[in-house]
Amino acid sequence: MKKELKNQIIETISEELKAYPNFYITDIAGLNAGQTSKLRRECFEKGIKLSVVKNTLFTHVLKASGNSELESLIETLVGNTAIMYTTNANAPAKLIKEWNKKSEKPALKGAYVQECAFIGADKLDELVAVKSKEELLGDIIAMLQSPVKNVLGALQSGGQTIAGVVKTLEEKNQ
Repeated sequence: MKKELKNQIIETISEELKAYPNFYITDIAGLNAGQTSKLRRECFEKGIKLSVVKNTLFTHVLKASGNSELESLIETLVGNTAIMYTTNANAPAKLIKEWNKKSEKPALKGAYVQECAFIGADKLDELVAVKSKEELLGDIIAMLQSPVKNVLGALQSGGQTIAGVVKTLEEKNQ
């Protein structure tokens, strides 16, 4: 491979890492053409970009980043490597877990999720539990709505007078 082509591939990988804040390093070797096609289709449907890379070129990108968390993932670049780029932190983990119910591939080697490195297949359950931005916002909104619901409930059950509302709120605090 010519040096110009290698530099172009390294630049492309670097741009992908800038565009997608999370990525998973996987091994998809051993999947036949039909399985690979199905995996790519499912990735596309879930907003995941699947790309096969050369370990040496990906190593150059990780070293050039100057980020110690990214550099720690270099040890996972052994054998065949496919990268799953995503904006949804746990989507690839859920997809891998779903596929692992039927076969051992794709196999998780490592991941960079929410600016933290995860190394090893044993981290899959931990990565599945990571909440996406949308899920965290939903949790925050639910927590903020709870006190409002209490006040509205007090207003409705205490009647239309201020005394009734105060009495209901006092009873709830005891």
